[in-house]
Amino acid sequence: FTEMPTDNFVESSFWNFDALFQPQQHPARDQHDTFFLLESPERFEGDQSSSGAVWKCHQPPTNVSPLQEKFTPVKYFSIDRVFRNESLDATHLAEFHQVEGVVADRGLTLGHLMGTLRQFFTKLGISQLRFKPAYNPYTEPSMEVFSYHEGLKKWVEVGNSGVFRP
Repeated sequence: FTEMPTDNFVESSFWNFDALFQPQQHPARDQHDTFFLLESPERFEGDQSSSGAVWKCHQPPTNVSPLQEKFTPVKYFSIDRVFRNESLDATHLAEFHQVEGVVADRGLTLGHLMGTLRQFFTKLGISQLRFKPAYNPYTEPSMEVFSYHEGLKKWVEVGNSGVFRP
């Protein structure tokens, strides 16, 4: 896996939403879910269309833009801060870290994705996993990943995943 650059916290609305097939009416685009900037930073190089700039609220924009080039098989990962305008509680903060991975090749299946996720979480010491179908506007099929937490005696969400739509 190759680490992707992760030093841009401000993203254009195009890369944050439109490139990921997120509809204009999607709740994440509301001001109570996303931090919209009144003015773009001086060194901002993103496209100003599609409602200007936002604090990046998820990692896929980091991963989508390199995939716009000529197709070649790749394996990328990134760890970065993301920002969401959410009510603060024991499980939600306005700023948090997110891990993202991308494997792009021809002929890959959902089984390949599940195998990659099992390998990733096993290396973190997490072996009891369950996958549950989910909806993400930018992947199909999509799955949430759960692990059994011995201390809490319940299954907790540890990830989200899916197959990018071409």
